[in-house]
Amino acid sequence: MELKITALSKTYSNGVKALQDVNLTISTGMYGLLGPNGAAKSTLMRTIATLQEADSGSVRLDELDVLKQKLEVRKILGYLPQEFGVYPKVSAYDMLDHIAILKGISTERKIIVEDLLKRVNLWDVRKKALGGFSGGMKQRFGIAQALLGDPKLIIVDEPTAGLDPGERNRFYNLLSEIGEQVIVILSTHIVDDVKELCSQMAIIDKGCVLFEGSPSDALTSIDGKIWRQPVSKQDLPEFTAKYPVISTRMVAGKP
Repeated sequence: MELKITALSKTYSNGVKALQDVNLTISTGMYGLLGPNGAAKSTLMRTIATLQEADSGSVRLDELDVLKQKLEVRKILGYLPQEFGVYPKVSAYDMLDHIAILKGISTERKIIVEDLLKRVNLWDVRKKALGGFSGGMKQRFGIAQALLGDPKLIIVDEPTAGLDPGERNRFYNLLSEIGEQVIVILSTHIVDDVKELCSQMAIIDKGCVLFEGSPSDALTSIDGKIWRQPVSKQDLPEFTAKYPVISTRMVAGKP
C-alpha cells in the first residue's frame, strides 16, 4: 500500500500558509513526520484524515482519491488526534463498543472489542470509567479505537505528550507491531522517537518539507555541521553570540 501526496497546499483565511507544495510518498510501515510545534504537522494529518480541505494538490491511497472519496477512505482509516475527548463516566468497554457501532461493525463486535482491550493492555480496567484513566491509559484507549475496523492507514498525532517513559515505550512497541502490515504515520517533535521507530521520515517546518528519507540519511547529512559542547553558565552568553545555538539543556548542572 502507498500513500502519495502531490503538491498539497493550504492557506487559512487569515493568510497563514499552512502547507506549501507538500510532496511525500509513504509506504507500508512506520513513517515519522518530524517538526517543531507549529510546523503544520497537524494540518497535514487532518487533511490526510479527510477532516480538512486542501486548496490544491492531491492525496492518493493506492487507487483512492483521499480528497474526494472521503467516505471510502474513512472505512480504512484509524486516527488518533493529539487531543481527543471521551465521556468521563462511561467505561472503557462500553465506549469502545459504542464507537464500534458508529463505525458500522456488527459481526463479531463483542469479540473485536474484547480483543482490542486485551491488545492495548486495558482488559483489567475495562469496567472502569474513562474519567479515572491516567494519561497513558487514555492514549492506549485512543489507539484501540483507531484500530477498530482493521484500518489500512493509521495516523497518530503527537501521541506520547505527557506520558511517562514506561508508558511511552509500551505505546511505541504496540505501534511498531501494528506498522508491520499497514501504513502508520507518526507525528512528533521528539527526534529519538523517529530515529528508533521509523524506517522513513520527513522533516517539515512552516508548511514546507525540508527533508524526506531515512533517519540515518538525515543524520549523515548534518555530520560535521553540528557540535555539542558543555560550557560554564558564565560563558553561555558568549557562545550564543558567537555561534548559532540550536538548543541548550542542563547536564549535571552545566549547560
